[in-house]
Amino acid sequence: MPNLQRICLIGAECTGKTTLARALAAHFGGLWVPEHLRTFCELNGRTPRADEQAAIMRDQFEQEEQVAALALQTGAAYVFCDSAPLLTAIYSDYYFGDRSLFDCAYALHARYALTLVLQADLPWQSDGLQRDGEVERALVHTLVQHALQAKHVPHIEVAGQDDARLQAAILAVETLTG
Repeated sequence: MPNLQRICLIGAECTGKTTLARALAAHFGGLWVPEHLRTFCELNGRTPRADEQAAIMRDQFEQEEQVAALALQTGAAYVFCDSAPLLTAIYSDYYFGDRSLFDCAYALHARYALTLVLQADLPWQSDGLQRDGEVERALVHTLVQHALQAKHVPHIEVAGQDDARLQAAILAVETLTG
């Protein structure tokens, strides 16, 4: 059995992370980890405060660990992570001016075999508490790129609509076995 591969899908809001993570898990027979921030907002009926960012990052990590353990038990070769602790650090810096989560986030990011950066090229869709707007989406996308480049994190950009986006992501994942 091949080693478990964790794939990170990272990008600004409304870039299709959840849809793509689910589709990749289905295609490769893997598992996927939902974005904890979305769960937090749904459960609390609000976005998080500055003092809750570290807990959100920790909870994202813990969810990924639980799903990775399940993948090992079931023989799944891939775990697709919808978001990453690094995105929580980026949001904490962007919204609260708090850069304290970056060191931990970068250390946790080293667990991923592949980082897929989702382009902000999908039509904008507001879906409640998490969605600020297209301007913020573009700014956060730039911050994601800068954060990855700052630590020379290898990544593959994924763009396109519908099946073209999925096919681009499938090809990127297949680079791990090629």
